[in-house]
Amino acid sequence: MITVTRLNGKKFQINALYIETIESFPDTTITLTNGHKFVVLENEDQIQTQIIRFYQSINMLGRTNMGGVANEE
Repeated sequence: MITVTRLNGKKFQINALYIETIESFPDTTITLTNGHKFVVLENEDQIQTQIIRFYQSINMLGRTNMGGVANEE
């Protein structure tokens, strides 16, 4: 789940697995696979960062070597 903010300032969560598109017209609009649309305050880059973190947290994306430690073998 990612946390986003409606234009009125109310925060809510969206399941990132159901996001189909993210567009700016100029407000950021998230469209889900079921056709529902949400207009949010966050920009596309902020949402993309949250989605990547979410996918990494559920092991759908590989993690990058953040610590600079070589593989142990």
